[in-house]
Amino acid sequence: MQRLSAPQRGGYLVVCFCAAWCDTCDGVRAALQRIAAADPTAEYIWLDIEDDAALVGDIEIENFPTLAVYRDGEPVFFGVSPPQEGVIRRTLGAFASGDASRAEVPNAVSRLPVELGR
Repeated sequence: MQRLSAPQRGGYLVVCFCAAWCDTCDGVRAALQRIAAADPTAEYIWLDIEDDAALVGDIEIENFPTLAVYRDGEPVFFGVSPPQEGVIRRTLGAFASGDASRAEVPNAVSRLPVELGR
């Protein structure tokens, strides 16, 4: 697990699931680091599905990058995102307003903030 930003209480949490061997993920990590640096209201975490397998647990990752977004510990998004920085920014910006409702996600995804100590 790599924290791309300082831990936050409240606000929202963005978890990106990727893998070290994935070339696309290299670009996504750099983009997410820039996004995190510009967004002091959220906590950004990078999870490598192999190196962080204990945290990923039973979460099914079908493609990269997969994002999980939580507001106050509740999931508001879980899914694959196109790897372009602008698309990721717009996707995350939709949740910054707080208008997003709770997403229906697998239980393992719902429990992840607790596993991350949030």
